[in-house]
Amino acid sequence: MAVDAVSHIGVRRKQQRIFLIEAVIVVAIALLLIFVMPAVLTSFRLNLLGRFLALAIVALGIDLIWGYTGLLSLGHGIFFALGGYAIAMHIKLEDAAGGLPEFMSLYGGTELPWFWRPFYSFPFATFAVVTIPALLAGLLGYLVFRNRIKGVYFSILTQAATIVFFNFFNGQQKLFNGTNGLTNFQTLLGASVNTQSAQFTFYTLTILLLIGAYALCRWLTSGRFGRLLMAIRDDESRVRFSGYNPTEFKVLVFAVSGALAGIAGAMYTLQSGSVSPRLMDVAFSIEMVIWVAIGGRGTLVGAILGALLVNFARSFLSEQFAEIWLFFQGALFLIVVTVLPDGIVGWLRSEGFQRLRGRKPAFTYPSLEEDPEVQQERQELEAKSSE
Repeated sequence: MAVDAVSHIGVRRKQQRIFLIEAVIVVAIALLLIFVMPAVLTSFRLNLLGRFLALAIVALGIDLIWGYTGLLSLGHGIFFALGGYAIAMHIKLEDAAGGLPEFMSLYGGTELPWFWRPFYSFPFATFAVVTIPALLAGLLGYLVFRNRIKGVYFSILTQAATIVFFNFFNGQQKLFNGTNGLTNFQTLLGASVNTQSAQFTFYTLTILLLIGAYALCRWLTSGRFGRLLMAIRDDESRVRFSGYNPTEFKVLVFAVSGALAGIAGAMYTLQSGSVSPRLMDVAFSIEMVIWVAIGGRGTLVGAILGALLVNFARSFLSEQFAEIWLFFQGALFLIVVTVLPDGIVGWLRSEGFQRLRGRKPAFTYPSLEEDPEVQQERQELEAKSSE
């Protein structure tokens, strides 16, 4: 018993040391982004960086549902856009100062629709940014998962939902300004949203939310809950036979993923100054999956890296090669998928660091070997065998 207690304490200390090092790195990167990047980037580039960091939040949500649970969603654009619409509706009502938003009057509207009225309240709007995408994802997930629909059928269903929502919002001129979406934002909480100081506030808030999203995903995936998600991904039937109900866990993870997408959509909308049905387009949802695939699914860090890398590459290439930049993006995706099937971070973890050090990689299961619980069990077995 004494040996077990000592080994358990040793494992816990090792875990705490890893988390402490990770926290220091995250804080250092956050300080770099908040204090150094504004000094070296123009306001335009800083705004782009803020948008890409917002996209990294939705990439984390996709990594959670795809990389750890094995469910490939091609409809996260819905949740992303709903978060953007929630905050944009509040801003349009504030700009209207008690009247109708200008597009409603333009299309002959005479009365504010009933579901717009709660968005007069800023607390409700921020609450809606999180809850509406989460509830929609939870409801959609429950209807799908309780019928044990998974794999490619789940992907097709989420893609079909994207088409439905895109066409609905695109055809509602009186309610959401149709294909033009909600634009021309002026004030939020009485302050202009277009000033440099307001945009820096949104940029800083995006960084803090990204850190919070990463911490949440790290917490969910590092304990028993995360191992259960991976077990569902690898062999759902065995999980069911073990007495668990995978449906509940998948619904919960899908709802959390949808909430993260809603937060990302709100921050992206505040920094881009508009939201439209284009964000619900199928192509945009597929792009999100590409970010995670390139960065490395099932790694969290890879999702953030992929979102930033692909979007910065797209921005650079579209400026330098305006007519053919899409070919570069396609080539980048093909190269990563064929040469690095686990993504950039997945390759670095499996063999990249060893190759960079000039060593031949050992083809084992490093994550299993480094698992603190596996190490604890090994120590316990060695202690018992020596008795």
